[in-house]
Amino acid sequence: MEENFLNLTQVGAGTEVRVSRLECPPTTCQRLREMGFCENALVRKIRGGADLVCWVCGTRVALSARLAKQILVEHVDGRS
Repeated sequence: MEENFLNLTQVGAGTEVRVSRLECPPTTCQRLREMGFCENALVRKIRGGADLVCWVCGTRVALSARLAKQILVEHVDGRS
């Protein structure tokens, strides 16, 4: 099952994904959860690059690529 996981930088703009897990230090995980990147949350990637923009919990959120690499996601309903 793990082979279906991607990090958030690996999905294309406009793609909707579900957060599977966070792979970061506890304080960083806590902050990401506070921003809406909780396990099972739906996220739509709006823009990629050095800084990513995502739609999560009804809000646009910008993340560094370094931080986005720590968010493991899977395609919704098995779509790629």
